[in-house]
Amino acid sequence: MAYNEQLADRLREALAHLPKVKEKKMFSGVAFLVGGKMCVNVSHDDLMCRFDPSLLETLSDRVGFRPMLMKGRQLKGYCYVSPEGFRTKKDFDFWINVCLDFNGKAKASKKSKKKTAAKPKKNQPRKK
Repeated sequence: MAYNEQLADRLREALAHLPKVKEKKMFSGVAFLVGGKMCVNVSHDDLMCRFDPSLLETLSDRVGFRPMLMKGRQLKGYCYVSPEGFRTKKDFDFWINVCLDFNGKAKASKKSKKKTAAKPKKNQPRKK
C-alpha cells in the first residue's frame, strides 16, 4: 500500500496528545483510530475524513473536497481531501478537528467474526 508517509507523520504529530490512538492499514493507506473508531486516514496523497453527515453541504464547498464513493454510491460522512485542501496548517487543523469532533459521536464499527471452515457432514467425504 503506497501512501504519503510525510502526511502520515503530520497526522501522528497532530494526534499525539490523544490517548488510545492506533494505526491500522486500510483503505489503500493507514487509518488512525481514536478510541477504537476510525477517525482519519491517509490514502495515497489524500486525507480520508470521517465527519458528521449533517455537515456535508458546508464541507463540500471547501477546496480539495471529494465525496467518497464505494460501489458507485456516496458514503455518508466520509470524504477525501486532496493536498490543496490541507496545505496550510490552518486548513490541516480544520480537517483534523472536523474528524475529532465527530469521533466522539461516531459509532464504532461492528467487530467482524472470523469465518471458520465448514465441517463436513457425517458420511460425506472431505473436499480436496
